[in-house]
Amino acid sequence: MLLTILSDTHISSVKRSRAADLPPVVWESIKESDAVIHAGDIVESSLLTAIAAVKPVYAVLGNNDIGMTLPESLELYFESIKVCVVHDAGPRKGRPERLKRRFPHANVVIYGHSHIPDLQTHDGLLIINPGSCTDKRREPKFSFGRLAIEGSSTRPYIVRF
Repeated sequence: MLLTILSDTHISSVKRSRAADLPPVVWESIKESDAVIHAGDIVESSLLTAIAAVKPVYAVLGNNDIGMTLPESLELYFESIKVCVVHDAGPRKGRPERLKRRFPHANVVIYGHSHIPDLQTHDGLLIINPGSCTDKRREPKFSFGRLAIEGSSTRPYIVRF
């Protein structure tokens, strides 16, 4: 199983300062994947509709998702892997321990909000922030995540472009 992981896309057809669509490299990843996880700050629900027309999509509410009806967190199973998703994981200091306490039975926690890619393992918990494929802020490159799952094994990576 292959997942494409997104966050902080801030897609807007109204605000010219925001991206109007995902980059082609991200759409290609979505087409190759079995499902898409979006860790919030979608901004316009039309993006989720467009992704859902191609692959199943699971998303959480971000602080910029005004008026959208999405859960604040998700707990999903892909094969034997429990994946939890939240938008804001709080300050960098103490984040791994905080996520481990919040999702004690998770194998993987995906979060967003910072626009900074993060891929780390803490006390057996795989933690992923895909960064942003449309709003890199101070990062040198745009990014998104991919997660390959086979049985109880995971192979995560951040795609930078």
